[in-house]
Amino acid sequence: MTRYRYSLLFATALLLSGCDKDFLDRNPQDAYSNSSLWSSSNDALAALNGCYSGWEESYNTLYMDCASDNAYGQYYWEGYTYFGNGSITPSSAYSQDRWSYSTIQKCNWFLENIDVTPMDEALKSRLKSEARFLRAYQYYTMSQLYGDIPLVTKSISGEEANAISKTPMIEVQAFILSELGAVAATLPVNYTGSDVGRVTQGAALALKARIELYTGKYADAIASAQKVMALGYALHPSYQDLFRIQNENNKEVILDIQHKENDYANGNIGVMPSSSYGGWSSINPTQALVDAYETKDGRLITDAASGYNANDPYANRDPRLKATVLVPGQLYAGSYFNPIESSSADFIGGGNNSATGYIVNKYTSNLSDYPDMWNTGLNQIVIRYAEVLLIYAEAKIEAGQVDASVYDAIDAVRVRAGMPKTDRVVYNSQVKLRELVRRERRVELAMEGLRWFDVQRWKIGPEVMAKPVLGARLGKVDLATGKLTLSGEHIKAEDRTFDPAKNYVWPIPQSEIDINKNLGQNPNY
Repeated sequence: MTRYRYSLLFATALLLSGCDKDFLDRNPQDAYSNSSLWSSSNDALAALNGCYSGWEESYNTLYMDCASDNAYGQYYWEGYTYFGNGSITPSSAYSQDRWSYSTIQKCNWFLENIDVTPMDEALKSRLKSEARFLRAYQYYTMSQLYGDIPLVTKSISGEEANAISKTPMIEVQAFILSELGAVAATLPVNYTGSDVGRVTQGAALALKARIELYTGKYADAIASAQKVMALGYALHPSYQDLFRIQNENNKEVILDIQHKENDYANGNIGVMPSSSYGGWSSINPTQALVDAYETKDGRLITDAASGYNANDPYANRDPRLKATVLVPGQLYAGSYFNPIESSSADFIGGGNNSATGYIVNKYTSNLSDYPDMWNTGLNQIVIRYAEVLLIYAEAKIEAGQVDASVYDAIDAVRVRAGMPKTDRVVYNSQVKLRELVRRERRVELAMEGLRWFDVQRWKIGPEVMAKPVLGARLGKVDLATGKLTLSGEHIKAEDRTFDPAKNYVWPIPQSEIDINKNLGQNPNY
């Protein structure tokens, strides 16, 4: 466990602002002592805002697909290349940030102290539920990534922290689910005004449904998803525009990281465009992801009847492909993207250009949305309603409860994207529907940080990870029309390995084990 620095943690809880935009306007209050802090509801709110600060990072959400077969993180110094290619070790630099008890400690401190505050009891109950959710979320991410971890639900001394042992993952998950079930009943369905962005009932139930799906509790996942589906969420009319800054806080968003330009900015938009657009091309979508998208008539590209043309591979495809991935010949910021021709400023491997010939388009489809793409107010979505519909469908399929509602949930996601409804003749069994819903999760949620957890829980690592990372084919782009002339084989960005005996969890950072020998290391690291 991280070596705790109580003075710093206490200052963080008081001084760092929360994720709500209006919270960020609050003046720092650095004259508190713990005995004087809890004198009013405003004090309690200020302390809770400190718990919100850093509860999740857009960096993690955006880069996490680089740990999967969806993307390649080409810069080792950004931390995710190791996870994708299987070379991670306990001592790998820049790869330890997900092991953190900072938010957990802040929430524990908050929960231990708020009861003395003279304030409305209903508000107090709500604030406690928000803190419990934030703590549960941290345990969810850490247990998914590292497996067994210490479960700490109260403030502890430095000596205790540095001698604590791990709790079995199954017990940590039971605690998380219990907490989420308990807090959902006391959280509001929605907020208005300056409270927008706080944790809601839907967030608690949706995270609960996600974890229940991941752990094979299908009946519970169905029930939790149904509760979310009854709360009034709706799919945004446009898949591409869902992720634009002018549409943030729309009815599809269940949980997000709130950002504000200059004060609590999302500074990670610039890592996606290539160098000619002023970016870094840090996150490179793979050919494997591109190939997962169906043709526009709902067929796989391997289907001879699909009309797929390998020499014009991006034509007549699922609209989510170009909404998510910028492909060669696609119109972008006033010109046709050309990473496949050596004379182009965006040529593969040159400068800060993509190593696969693909860059992320999902958050950057309109670069003019951002006066400064390194300093944006774009909220980072963590959970949205489309995922809940797919959770419901998958849980029903795995539980052997295939009925019209399964098709309806999948079709709602597909039709919104501009795809046809599911062919019920083709997808007429549990096996075929499992194949469909897994593909839908991949293409619908690509570049949203969830693919690795699907690889992990479906145990498909050797199948999808232990292979070379391929990208686009080289050729030419007609700069007047975007027409492609392709030649040669797909370029290769890197080779990858995957050891199922160890790579389904990450190694515990060696720096933590050096402090606390009781932690032990995950197997085979």
